Amino acid sequence: MKKTIKRIALAIDSFFEHFALIAIVAMVVIVTIQVITRKLFSFVFFWSEEVTLLLMVWFSFMGIAIGFREKLHLAMDSFTNLLPKKVNWVIDKLILITVFGFGLYLVKNGWDFTVLMNESTLAATKLPNSVMYLVMPITGVMICVYTLLQLIGIETIRHENIDEEVPKT
Repeated sequence: MKKTIKRIALAIDSFFEHFALIAIVAMVVIVTIQVITRKLFSFVFFWSEEVTLLLMVWFSFMGIAIGFREKLHLAMDSFTNLLPKKVNWVIDKLILITVFGFGLYLVKNGWDFTVLMNESTLAATKLPNSVMYLVMPITGVMICVYTLLQLIGIETIRHENIDEEVPKT
């Protein structure tokens, strides 16, 4: 059962991770074209800055969710390493519950803000302003799912050994 849940969650997750990668590549391409056309032809596509901003916001929020999946959030273990394993287990569960609460915050307030901003439009693309904020509840749902999976013991880390270790001197 846990393997099936993990497989489904990671399949959905792959979509979001690929979207984030495509977003950053598109940002680089658009900004490069914008710089070249501005310097060589004194011309800028009217939509390039707005689309780049949208992609940056979406990439950043997707990165937040992926960071929680990979357990890359800020952790200070110099103190907790001195505590017994059972205490660390409780602390880890409290941290996961707190992270879940943050995910719920993003879902609720992100959705409210998305609905609120639906009435206005972006200047260049004429897309609803809500497009920029829709990523907040999506990220919140992703964080909640990752946290629930971690709480029930399903490992969500996909990329091993990406932690930065301080070299020993």
